[in-house]
Amino acid sequence: MENSLQYCLPLIRFYSLSSKAFLGKVRPYKKLLKRQIYEDLLGYYLDFESEPSNNFLPPRNVKFDSKIINLNIISLVSKWIDKIDISSNFAYQRELYLPYEFKLLLRGSRDGFAPSKFHSLCDNKPKTVTFIKVKGTDEILGGYNPIIWETNNKWGETKDSFIFSFKYKNGLFKDGILSNVKEIDCALNYGQYFGPSFGDSDLYLYGSNKTRVYDDVYCNQRSYEKKIRNAEDEFSIDDYEVFQIIEL
Repeated sequence: MENSLQYCLPLIRFYSLSSKAFLGKVRPYKKLLKRQIYEDLLGYYLDFESEPSNNFLPPRNVKFDSKIINLNIISLVSKWIDKIDISSNFAYQRELYLPYEFKLLLRGSRDGFAPSKFHSLCDNKPKTVTFIKVKGTDEILGGYNPIIWETNNKWGETKDSFIFSFKYKNGLFKDGILSNVKEIDCALNYGQYFGPSFGDSDLYLYGSNKTRVYDDVYCNQRSYEKKIRNAEDEFSIDDYEVFQIIEL
């Protein structure tokens, strides 16, 4: 088995795995790997300042359905989810970090912009990421919910949610802002008249009628560490998408 495995190893995209996947799916079989190969992989997952080995393929392209974002943005958000340091010396060699499938649950231009539609399609599904295209600008706003959305007019509590923003134009993005939750007892808004809303107005999508479009949308920094938008006035949504992430 060990000899046969040596022909397969160069075809495995080890660098696409999350640290959790490496721990659970690779480490138990370390005796089947050559020592240097295992040491290279271990160094990669323990120290992101270490130089990756050239013996393995980079992450493969992943098909996904989006009108708003591209694979580079998915890679960046996946790194934020897994708390990977993107400022390391060899971050460019980990440009496409794709350990998750991004399964589209909702697209506003396809499914509508009503709070009721959001809750019918996205409630009770763990680990979702929302992307919002601000109308008339290059801005993309969004947030990660590691638990579930509900409709109980209460707050969702979690220490691992975050919101973000960046500018995106012609396939390129810049000025990324990551803002982690600081008030975990009001990390998520579970109101029936709200869309995917984070904190006490940090990312706020509200519809005065749950079956109609959002008519009150803005960002005011309160429950998260940083503001993700300089302007605190209301804005309009050009489109928005909600994905469930599933570990590959």
